[in-house]
This record gives sequence, C-alpha cells and structure tokens, in this order.
Amino acid sequence: MTTERVVLVTGSTGHLGPAVARCLAADFKLIALHYFKNKEKAEALKQEIEKSGRQVKIFAADLNSEEGAADLVNRVRAHFGRLDILVNIPGAIRTRPWDQLDRNDWEDIFRSNLESSYFCMKHALPGMREQKWGRIINIGFHLVEHLGSFPGVTPYAVAKTGLLILTRTAAVAEAENNITVNMVSPGLIEGGEIPPSLKIKEGQLGRAEDVAEAVAFLVSDRAGKITGTNLIVAGTWKM
Repeated sequence: MTTERVVLVTGSTGHLGPAVARCLAADFKLIALHYFKNKEKAEALKQEIEKSGRQVKIFAADLNSEEGAADLVNRVRAHFGRLDILVNIPGAIRTRPWDQLDRNDWEDIFRSNLESSYFCMKHALPGMREQKWGRIINIGFHLVEHLGSFPGVTPYAVAKTGLLILTRTAAVAEAENNITVNMVSPGLIEGGEIPPSLKIKEGQLGRAEDVAEAVAFLVSDRAGKITGTNLIVAGTWKM
C-alpha cells in the first residue's frame, strides 16, 4: 500500500541511491531525489519512477556545507509541503595508506560521510518533531562496529563510526517524538568501489537491492519500535 508520506533520498545517483529510490517508490507516492552533479542520471531515474504513477522531483545540492543541506530540506518541504523520511546515502571512500593522508583527505571524507548526514538530519528534524513522526536512515559499512585497524581506509572508518554514534544519539533524543533513526551497513556491493587487492569469492558480493530492502523495512510502520539499530547487509563477508 502506498502512502502520502514524503521521502528524500540523498545521493540518489550513486551506486546505492537508485535501488533505494525504486524500492521506496513501491510504498510511497512522493519522492524527492537529491543529486550533486549528475543531473542526467537523476532525471532518468525520475522518469523511470514516474512511470509507476509516483510524483518525483529532483533537487541539486552540495551537501558538503550546512547551507547546502538546509537549502535542500527547505526546498523539499516547499515543494511537497512536508518531509517524513530521510535516507542519507552520500559517502565517498578514498583508499590510501593511513600515514600518507593529508588534511584534505580527512576533511573531504568527513564532510561526505559524517557532516552531510548530520546537517540533513539537523534541518529535517524540526518538521518531523512538529508532526510527531519521522524516519531517518544513515548508511554505514559492515564493520562500522568493529573498533580495529583500518590502515587503508582510516578516515572512512572513523567517519562511519562517528555516524553510528550520531545515529544512536539522535535515536535516543527523538524517541519521544515518534521519530526512529537507524543505520543500514552494506558489505561489498556490486557496482561499488572494491579495492583491487581483495580476493572475492563467488556469492560474496551483495546487491544494491538488498540494501534497499533493509531501508524499506526500517522506514515502514512494521519497524516503528526499532530505533538506534545498525542493520548489517553483508552476508558472511569478513564474518
């Protein structure tokens, strides 16, 4: 059954975004798609989803600043009248030895993986609090709760760990407002960035659709009492 709730998918033109948008469009009629630079891909996704009778609007925004995030949320609300469900997908990764990182490496990865989601949440929450309902999903990675060594992706691992802390902090703070905040953490996904040194066995790569189904469950009414959780979608990879 479809509902009139408004969904915003940030990073909708990445390797996970289209699958998440398509999956959520099966349950919700009003879809906002965010993109940074790839307008052509965003427009194609919009037209695809509209064929199923949904109302879709694309929004360009640079989420590396609070101003960009605030403006995006405000434009979504101005167009649809509300914002009910926020899915934060942006998350660049950079593979580089930890002792060869410079300041830009740290800042770029932190802005993409942590700050962009924080600022989108910050500006989406007031409206959700007012309507006493909301769903927020942040995208992590499958080892986000493993406090170990990540010499090749140190800033990424640190940022995603921070995002999990942010997710659980918001979940506790917003429980009284009937707002749930959860994380979905993919393993290695077909079409994503995979270090060439990794030896992948057949069947170990997941699909973006697997991640999308986890997101769809957590934003549904069936998951109304699930908050602050980290749902790992990674099969047995690195188990």
